[in-house]
Amino acid sequence: MLDALKTLFENDVVSEDVRKQIEEAWEAKIKENKLAVTAELREEFAQKYEHDKATMVEAIDNLVSERLSAEIAEFTEDRKQLSEAKAKYAVAMRDNAKLLKGFVMESLKKEVSELHEEQKSMANNFSKLENFVVDALANEISEFYEDKKDLAATKVKLVKEAKKHLAKVKENFIQRSAKAVSSTVDKALRGEIKQLKEDIDAARKNDFGRKLFEAFANEYQGSYLNEKSETAKLLKVVNVKDKQIAEAKAFAVKAKKVVEAQEAEKKQLVESAQRKEIMHGLIAPLSNQQQEIMKDLLESVQTNRLQSQFDKYLPTVIDGEAPEKAKKAKLTEGTEITGNREIVQTSKTVDESNVIDMKRLAGIK
Repeated sequence: MLDALKTLFENDVVSEDVRKQIEEAWEAKIKENKLAVTAELREEFAQKYEHDKATMVEAIDNLVSERLSAEIAEFTEDRKQLSEAKAKYAVAMRDNAKLLKGFVMESLKKEVSELHEEQKSMANNFSKLENFVVDALANEISEFYEDKKDLAATKVKLVKEAKKHLAKVKENFIQRSAKAVSSTVDKALRGEIKQLKEDIDAARKNDFGRKLFEAFANEYQGSYLNEKSETAKLLKVVNVKDKQIAEAKAFAVKAKKVVEAQEAEKKQLVESAQRKEIMHGLIAPLSNQQQEIMKDLLESVQTNRLQSQFDKYLPTVIDGEAPEKAKKAKLTEGTEITGNREIVQTSKTVDESNVIDMKRLAGIK
């Protein structure tokens, strides 16, 4: 039909109006057919969609049901196996807990025993160290005490020798001084006698001049410038007053010095008397020679330290000679064989009381 209409249009069989109407009717029919086909297609597609949808839903439902059933069955099986595994794990844990507890207890026991052994070893080492420190400290204190005694004895010995040497030097000095003084006095007397003669001659000359001056003074008093005028009298009064003031000042200064000297002398006398009394009380029981030695030793010592220094030098002064050093404790060595090692043990004979004192001084309880 379309070809026939096309032929008609090409051959101009129909007019333009008819052609337009036919075309419009054709276009309307085409549209109507399109709409009908579209509606049919839509309805067909909707039905197909609903069918496919129902099919897919049913298929998915079946698939999900099958899968879910399988998963639930598998989950149930896994849960059952998990329960069994938990039960087995609990049983195994109880068994393993006993084993672990036994292992921990055994390890702890071993560690505690090792700790006890280490503590014993440390205590033993500390005891050895303590004994070593006490012995060393005892030796050092003993040597210090001996050195202190030797120092005091040496000082006493030096004082004795110095006293003897001083007496000898003093005697030699007196002999040499007597000779020197004798010659010096002889020379001085000769010079003094010569000077005396010269002084006598000068005195004679001065006496002659004095007589001339007195004669001139008597002549001057008779003149108009004599000393009996009022001006001369006033000058004499002023000179007398000035002289009295100077004498008063000098007397005041002298009196002040005398008072200060008396105070210092009084203080020195009190200190000297106190020192003499203390010294007398300390050295009274000693012999004369020992008293002289002790006086020389305590001469430069302050008064408040006399007692302590006296106690320090007293044993050496009484002995009269330097004390011998105390014999050191003998060392005895012995060997003890333990396995393949050789241990050298050293033992010392130390007085127990000294050991206690050494520990107390070292701060060891």
